[in-house]
Amino acid sequence: MMQESIKILDKEFSVFINSTEIDKSVQRIADKINAEMKGKNPLFLIVLNGAFMFASDLLKKININCNISFVKLSSYTGTRSSQVVSELIGLNEVLKDRNIIIIEDIIDSGLTLQRMQEILQEHQVADVRIAALIYKPAAFKADYKIDYIGMEIPNDFIVGYGLDYDGYGRNLPDIYKIVE
Repeated sequence: MMQESIKILDKEFSVFINSTEIDKSVQRIADKINAEMKGKNPLFLIVLNGAFMFASDLLKKININCNISFVKLSSYTGTRSSQVVSELIGLNEVLKDRNIIIIEDIIDSGLTLQRMQEILQEHQVADVRIAALIYKPAAFKADYKIDYIGMEIPNDFIVGYGLDYDGYGRNLPDIYKIVE
């Protein structure tokens, strides 16, 4: 059962996007990927930690041949992007000439994925596409295309469905926004 408001550590949050809306967005993205990537055997690179719930639900709806791997990059401290991307877990797969789909929970500044795309280009990939559940256009500072977007939202701080506040709230099935 969805809670209308929650408290995580020292912050109050109210429900913003319910699990039914999330599932509809995930299905839309899966349908588009299934159509566009049929016969291309993409490698899905899941950005941890935040994208684990989105990736799990999305990949259950993918019906094409694919491979799955994980990468961990970080650019968050508390409620603000630190603007510094640090690679925590590297890539181990052979990426040359592969079609890559990066699965990200949220794109705000875009700096995390900009760095990841630079890393992938060094590996001479064939194609890089990005699937993001949440996109914050008002916060976006990078210059690249996001191929699959679940939802666009204002530049609010949100938690739930994989997104966290200092490590808490990832397990919530709905998405909550901070109450200022």
